[in-house]
Amino acid sequence: MTIFDVAVWSQGRVRMLDQRRLPNAEIYHDYGSAAEVAEAIRAMVVRGAPAIGCAAAFGVAVEAFRVRALKGVPDSWVEAMAPGLAQLRQARPTAVNLGWALDRMAPLLLTVDPEAVPERLLAEAEEIRQEDIAACRAMGALGAAILPAPPPDRPLAILTHCNAGALATAGYGTALGVIRAARARFGRVVVYATETRPYLQGARLTAWELRQDGFDVTLMTDSMTGHAMHCGRIDVVVVGADRVAANGDAANKIGTYMHAVLARRHAIPFLVACPLSTIDLATASGDHIPIEERSPTEVTHWAGQPVAADGVRVFNPAFDVTPAELISALVTERGVVQPPNESAIRALFGSLESLPGTG
Repeated sequence: MTIFDVAVWSQGRVRMLDQRRLPNAEIYHDYGSAAEVAEAIRAMVVRGAPAIGCAAAFGVAVEAFRVRALKGVPDSWVEAMAPGLAQLRQARPTAVNLGWALDRMAPLLLTVDPEAVPERLLAEAEEIRQEDIAACRAMGALGAAILPAPPPDRPLAILTHCNAGALATAGYGTALGVIRAARARFGRVVVYATETRPYLQGARLTAWELRQDGFDVTLMTDSMTGHAMHCGRIDVVVVGADRVAANGDAANKIGTYMHAVLARRHAIPFLVACPLSTIDLATASGDHIPIEERSPTEVTHWAGQPVAADGVRVFNPAFDVTPAELISALVTERGVVQPPNESAIRALFGSLESLPGTG
């Protein structure tokens, strides 16, 4: 598969692929501070919950190198790093992976030789990146194993919403990881990608990423899903998530809830694929997940040009919550819960103590 350096360490800086410029141009930017990485996350240079977590981890590391280069080894790494960590934590509110990564990095400010803090943080950030790649491959295999068999007269048709692929993770993808594994299992699949308005992650990113890997992909607007299901074009829906509550409610890109309702109406399986780092056991249900609201211009303008009446009010939530009752299966790297329920979700964590809501 095509490899994307979504958020990696390169020559002492954090290098990110600017996903705002895709599919027209592949442009990379280098960032040298936590403040710069936080702004890149906020501005959606990098997006996708696992990728945001990886970027934040590297943001902590680059900030430590910056602090040491400017001031030497500080008396307190915790105090010296506090402003940068706060900026990273506030970059985007819905994806729990960002906070999870910062919580995993923060203890290292106290538990290693002060001289070696930057190097240790960098090693931990790279470990987070490698773990994410392995998790995506594991959940891909587990998810593909529970997909329905293709109809006898055509390939399996999978609908996905937004981008939950290699561009949204450290590599391989969550929902697209399942789709990649499905192609390996069945030989051929066809993918329907929704545009994902208003930011068009499906049109700009998912369709492009899948074409890079030679998939048979069809693009359609979000409002065409019900018709496509009614016409028998869709066999299964597979999406990612930015935060999953303890009861299995899943926050994902705006429009996901609508697709889940339509899938239930047409008796089509609806799968959510995400790593355990996306599950927030401290949040009881989707009612308590903060929903980011973004700039009105994402709705009123495209490519700098107005597409709506001047002065119109705008409602622009970036995410919605799909209730667990509409989710056929929650696919993680440690197993599949079908249907999602709190006791089975908690059992996935076992004795792990470094994951959200467990410590």
